[in-house]
Amino acid sequence: MRKKKYHIYLDEGEYRQVIESVIDLRNHLIEQEKYTDLADEVLDKLLNAKIKKMKIKYV
Repeated sequence: MRKKKYHIYLDEGEYRQVIESVIDLRNHLIEQEKYTDLADEVLDKLLNAKIKKMKIKYV
């Protein structure tokens, strides 16, 4: 069974906020001495995601 793919369209500010939030979550988990595997995986996928530039037309 194939994994579902999801597409998220973010501008530069939103992209930066998402990355900072995942890093904050990871740091919080480290302080609590819990596993950070999930946060590491999400951060890896965010940083290695393809970036596609799009033009947005407002109506």
